[in-house]
Amino acid sequence: MKLRNYIRAILATLSICCGCNSADISRSAEDFDNITYSPRYATGFNISEDDSGNRLLRVTRPWQGDNTTEQTLAIFKSEAEARGYRGEHIIGAAERVVCMSTSHIAMLDILGRVDAIVGVSGKQYVMNEHVGGSEEVYDVGYDSNLDFERLISLNPDLVLMYGVSAENSAVTGKLRELSIPYIYLGDYTEQSPLGKAEWVVAVADIMGLGERGVELFAEIEKRYEAVRRSVAVQQRPKVMFNTPYQEVWYMPSDDSYMVQLVEDAGGEYIHKGNNPSGGSRGIGLEEALLLVDKADIWLNVGQCTSLDELRSVAPHFANTAVVRRGDVYNNNRRRSPSGGSDFWESAIVRPDVVLSDLAKIMQRRSDSLYYHHRLTSSVDESAK
Repeated sequence: MKLRNYIRAILATLSICCGCNSADISRSAEDFDNITYSPRYATGFNISEDDSGNRLLRVTRPWQGDNTTEQTLAIFKSEAEARGYRGEHIIGAAERVVCMSTSHIAMLDILGRVDAIVGVSGKQYVMNEHVGGSEEVYDVGYDSNLDFERLISLNPDLVLMYGVSAENSAVTGKLRELSIPYIYLGDYTEQSPLGKAEWVVAVADIMGLGERGVELFAEIEKRYEAVRRSVAVQQRPKVMFNTPYQEVWYMPSDDSYMVQLVEDAGGEYIHKGNNPSGGSRGIGLEEALLLVDKADIWLNVGQCTSLDELRSVAPHFANTAVVRRGDVYNNNRRRSPSGGSDFWESAIVRPDVVLSDLAKIMQRRSDSLYYHHRLTSSVDESAK
């Protein structure tokens, strides 16, 4: 009898252990089926919970041109809750973060958690003074040239990744080997200005500041809509974008970020209707010359900071009417000596400021611009 009871006890213990292991192994992102945040403007993420209140950030568009790959990051309340989960995950909230894109820095800054940043990619290009000027924030390198020894020494809770067209499997494989959690953020793939800004909600959730992130985005949306409603449109100026690259001029699609901003600011995209969606498309220089010559305003002319530089970069367009009038503007007014641009950093969470700039430009005003400036020539400067 005693032997029989002993065997039963052993079998019961084994059954419990096997049951626990089986349950642990079966845990996956599918357990998080209660969506708690569906973005209003962003198309590339959502946030959900499981039955215990653990959260999952699901990134459905981590890089350009891919609507099928999914990246997830689970945020568990404790180690016990995370037991058996094999996907990327963190416990509680991220306290030490490495940012591979400057837009991530801007989101953490507006959340008041720039102090959580311990590493960045391309520190010399960072505009944020708290990061670029800090001796406690280290440069971890780029893409395949990531400095893993440095990364290990920083002991990050999470690496916020940036992907151009696909996952860098060599890097992510190494991160998994080192047990360093990561997540690709797809904020740059969003076409809507407010869609880009809404990713602050995702970053806030990672930092344990979910409610604050929702509040901040609501404030951003309110300011943007206030600027948009204040635009008085009488006659929309025709707007041209960009400069040629290797004999090809890439024109944005009608649904692109900059075109939407210009439309909301009271302008009209000069190439509208020719490329409704799907990203930028190239046109020949002859067609581009006709468009530039008809443009009332020429925006975002590469790295140029003066009309002299523009004439050097695009000599065939130097004598167009828009250049002669000086109605050429660029978004690199705020830049670092090494070439970093604040437009590609803080502007993601300040679309209202960008829209305000563009609304003034559509009215031919160059005063009080924040990200943009009107290009002048050396002759113009010497005459002042």
